[in-house]
Amino acid sequence: MAQPGTQVIETHHEDMIHDAQLDYYSRRLATASSDKTIKIFDVEGDTQRLMDTLSGHDAPVWQVAWAHPKFGNILASCSYDGRVFIWKEQNNTWTKIKEHAVHTSSVNSVSWAPHELGAILACASSDGKVSVLEYRDDGEWETYVIDAHGIGCNAVTWAPATLPGSLVQANAGQVATVKKLISAGCDNLIKIWVWRDDAKSWQEEEALDGHSDWVRDVAWAPKVGLARSYLASCSQDKTVLIWTQEPGGKWTKKLLNNKFADVVWRVSWSLAGNVLAVSCGDNKVTLWKEDQNGEWQCIQEMEEST
Repeated sequence: MAQPGTQVIETHHEDMIHDAQLDYYSRRLATASSDKTIKIFDVEGDTQRLMDTLSGHDAPVWQVAWAHPKFGNILASCSYDGRVFIWKEQNNTWTKIKEHAVHTSSVNSVSWAPHELGAILACASSDGKVSVLEYRDDGEWETYVIDAHGIGCNAVTWAPATLPGSLVQANAGQVATVKKLISAGCDNLIKIWVWRDDAKSWQEEEALDGHSDWVRDVAWAPKVGLARSYLASCSQDKTVLIWTQEPGGKWTKKLLNNKFADVVWRVSWSLAGNVLAVSCGDNKVTLWKEDQNGEWQCIQEMEEST
């Protein structure tokens, strides 16, 4: 039986589903599958309607990511075929507007930058590189490539665009922004990269060493404007680490829940940044929240019904 508050969606994919993402307004759902396709659903209340099936990849599609709606109805997809596609919906028709093929191996993760920074997409690949695609005012895409992790990169995500504490200390309404991304590697490391305008390049700011096996996913909490930064990482070593940093201080790590029962594949923060969802290989999703003493407590456990 499905748990209360859950919906089961028949996607009509012909193989395993690797990702499912709702858009900004939670009205569209995109799913990515080993059947090499992406499916787009219209979501209204408890009903979902298949709108389109996007084909073009030659191998399993690992991940999809919606751009902010201010850029239009735009979706990015990445695949084992080493390519990233950017799709756009116009007049109820989805078309591929960009093919990004700089990687020599599987592209495992795609992530759009905070909308304040512009239409910028980061891509992480098994070739060890992170590429950054930036849409320019002249209609062209500019590409930057970072040599991130020697033996492969599993995930990439962005830090909030506002500096920690900037909303508290804003001068005359001016809030400082920063262009910063985070990558998770097969070298067991998490790396933080920052854009340097003076050098016109991405530079490594920090390497966080805490896992004993591949880092599968990483997520920066969207605590916009607050002084402390929170980062969550999960690994093949069956652990989740919560990393925190005070402004100007060093990153410190805390182990969540000792070890999980299986490989931990994904971590994701709530919109307010105070609840962490952890997706494990035993088909369980757990929700965690920090208490007043700084300890993380499991507040809910969901198990996939078979």
